[in-house]
Amino acid sequence: MPVDPASLKLQIHPAACLREKAAVVESVDDEVRAVAARMIEVMNSADGIGLAAPQVGLGWRMFVCHVPPPDDAAGPEDPPTACAGPEVFINPEILKYEGPPEPYEEGCLSLPGILGEVRRPPIVTVRAIDGQGNTFERRAGGLLGRCWQHEIDHLDGVMIIDKMSQISRLKNRSALRQMERRGR
Repeated sequence: MPVDPASLKLQIHPAACLREKAAVVESVDDEVRAVAARMIEVMNSADGIGLAAPQVGLGWRMFVCHVPPPDDAAGPEDPPTACAGPEVFINPEILKYEGPPEPYEEGCLSLPGILGEVRRPPIVTVRAIDGQGNTFERRAGGLLGRCWQHEIDHLDGVMIIDKMSQISRLKNRSALRQMERRGR
């Protein structure tokens, strides 16, 4: 069934689509590229750095991201921790994690106002397909590597509230309950 990209909008917890495992994208065509472009618009309008297809109600294994370099960036880093512009990842898979998990406070566009400490490996290598249908492998660290891991979690129906430290869960318990009540 064709997708109308204009109909895609940000889904907020407890929307059921956020908990479903996304399906593989069979081919990269104009529809997939139009959806990716719309996802970038939604991500940018919400001031996000990443957005997975389930977050706009679409059960596809695809995400977009744009982690801009800080204003005081000295130059290219290895591994990169930012990207020059929006990027599309179709059917992404994590090939390798490097380093022991490190804590960092994460937020999520589908969980407005919720922040919590999540532990993730600092460096990750990913294989995916770009918007032109080309397979690529990339390695990233810092916020970029964390963003990729966060978005791939969404493709498996996993959210930061599932991975938060216990203290963060307790801190956000009331706000999550209110969100869940509004969503019913």
